[in-house]
Amino acid sequence: MLRILLADDHVMVRQGLRKVLEERPEWQVVAEAGDGHEAVRLAELHKPNVAVLDVAMPLLNGIEATRRIAKRVPQTRILVLSMYSDEAYVTQMMKAGATGYLLKDSAGVNLLEAVQAVAQGKSYFSPAVARLMLDDYARQRGTDDDRYQSLSDREREIFQLIAEGKVNKEIAALLFISLSTVETHRARIMEKLDLHSAAEIVLYAVRRGVIR
Repeated sequence: MLRILLADDHVMVRQGLRKVLEERPEWQVVAEAGDGHEAVRLAELHKPNVAVLDVAMPLLNGIEATRRIAKRVPQTRILVLSMYSDEAYVTQMMKAGATGYLLKDSAGVNLLEAVQAVAQGKSYFSPAVARLMLDDYARQRGTDDDRYQSLSDREREIFQLIAEGKVNKEIAALLFISLSTVETHRARIMEKLDLHSAAEIVLYAVRRGVIR
């Protein structure tokens, strides 16, 4: 059973999302929150597999709620549901700990796919958001190209696996290398690309088109 938390200050929006999500018999909405504080409290209480959070919520905004849930309930994957496609919002939410960003106007079509992806530890971005990030990457391409080209073949391979949500132990098993070797490569990748977290790796990978 996939357990889901919904957080949005509009009751009608939550009802609509619940109806779509519970079309899957193996999925269950275990709690609903109308503000950011309640979202954090219910996440700690129910420990859902996935939390679907709006960016603009009263009392505690979605960015701060995401940051607190990611810290206090790290096993919960966070999917952002937002009206805003501005990259500043996307970047802030990903750095806070979200693994997916879905625009509300595409939720009816892509919601199930997005929840499935983040539940599996993958990243997910609405097509419009992914295009925006690729466009932004194109504008900054010179410096990023130099940094990315400095990665070895093995580092690029590990870079993609990290961006796909694989943890060090999984990467070691997939590539038949030791855990310490993965950790060393990971540190070098982050140093070469000037990245500081797994969320930044995901953002960088989406901009480059390495993952979608």
